Amino acid sequence: MANLRISLAVVVVQAVLYRSCEALRCNCTTPPCERNGFQCETDGACMASTSFIEGQEQHIRICIAQDNLVPPGQPFYCLSAEGLLNIHCCYTDYCNSIDLKLPTVTTQAGLGGGYGPDGSWGLVELVAVVAGPLFLLCLLLLTFMFLYQYHQRAYSHRQRLEVEDPSCDHLYMTKDRTLQDLIYDLSTSGSGSGLPLFVQRTVARTIVLQEIIGKGRFGEVWRGRWRGGDVAVKIFSSREERSWFREAEIYQTIMLRHENILGFIAADNKDNGTWTQLWLVSDYHEHGSLFDYLNRYSVTTEGMIKLALSAASGLAHLHMEILGTQGKPGIAHRDLKSKNILVKKNCTCAIADLGLAVRHDSASDTIDIAPNQRVGTKRYMAPEVLDETINMRHFDSFKCADIYALGLVYWEIARRCNTGGIHEDYQLPYYDLVPSDPSIEEMRKLVCDQKLRPNIPNWWQSYEALRVMGKIMRECWYSNGAARLTALRIKKTLSQLSIQEDIKV
Repeated sequence: MANLRISLAVVVVQAVLYRSCEALRCNCTTPPCERNGFQCETDGACMASTSFIEGQEQHIRICIAQDNLVPPGQPFYCLSAEGLLNIHCCYTDYCNSIDLKLPTVTTQAGLGGGYGPDGSWGLVELVAVVAGPLFLLCLLLLTFMFLYQYHQRAYSHRQRLEVEDPSCDHLYMTKDRTLQDLIYDLSTSGSGSGLPLFVQRTVARTIVLQEIIGKGRFGEVWRGRWRGGDVAVKIFSSREERSWFREAEIYQTIMLRHENILGFIAADNKDNGTWTQLWLVSDYHEHGSLFDYLNRYSVTTEGMIKLALSAASGLAHLHMEILGTQGKPGIAHRDLKSKNILVKKNCTCAIADLGLAVRHDSASDTIDIAPNQRVGTKRYMAPEVLDETINMRHFDSFKCADIYALGLVYWEIARRCNTGGIHEDYQLPYYDLVPSDPSIEEMRKLVCDQKLRPNIPNWWQSYEALRVMGKIMRECWYSNGAARLTALRIKKTLSQLSIQEDIKV
């Protein structure tokens, strides 16, 4: 092997010495060589090249001068370009007569890779390129189908109405049906939890607003018209979405509907093009709130008892738990006051504004407290709420706080009772002891520390109805919540009073 290498080196040296003495003859394909019979002489090397230009192979043969054979050992004039140019340099006469090939498959592989003997990709790469996008596409399709089915189930859950159930046929919105018809059918159908959602939306989106009748921290209250009847539309601001949702949720509690609780009709969110309006549609009562009514009118003994008894009846139904498959949980109002009680056309009360209400699940003994930042009205807060000693884990604590507030409402009603030609101006509880917008600290000092309560005039003792009302109030205002009357006990006491006074309620 070593002898062979020495022999080759000797041949190369002899060739170089020979070329240095005599010019090297080469084939030449350039036009200047045509007059020399397509031949040329050089002191360097013969070169043959094949290139792939515009889809065709082109063959060129030329002479390269010794000065151009740089760098030594691997002159750049003799370098090939894979897939584009194949060059061969040689150093013997006419040695560049060979035809170099540049396969088209190799050319394309060099340009972009590929699969095969001459390609740059193997089987694994090819499978990855084909299967990868297909896998991602399938994954996206499965994700889309899952999300679509999830939203469909959620939508169906919100919109659920057994359309094929014959018991629901009477709820369809025929043109001649009035709101009273719908409410009557609802109250006799046995659900007691509100109109089906598709009926609520149909009602809400065909109401024509007439005039604004009130404003509050939640938004506005409008009088609206629907098929010739009046309805009240409570429009919540967008930041009060939780209160809107909570109130709608409470109103649709099974078996909640009662003559002394505001009649809920529909809840809907309406996009007016600029923002989303949150609507709560309920019965319309032209007298407005008890606060408004007492400011405008004094009441007779009969009127006082009707207002007080109906308020107690509504609160007793709210507080009461009804057991059974179509049962009702106990509910505490938590913001009872004269502004949240409406006066109906027959001068009885309907409790409204359930946005702060809590529900009690007796099976698990848990309390469903609304997840919002609102608190009740400070003037009507019970002592245990003001000093934060209320047991939030015990549902009866919330009911006792409602009873304290009901006693204050009774004081407002009794002051306006016209008995023997005497009645007093309307005032809010503690009007003479705290400012118009008292702080919690001011109310705590008054109610908890000083243990003061609204004044009950001595002359009430001269009239049986006022005497009983005064006694009820005192028993609603005990510092110890457990000692206060229950709503049901108040209802029974006032029922007996109405019988004694021969009042038809």
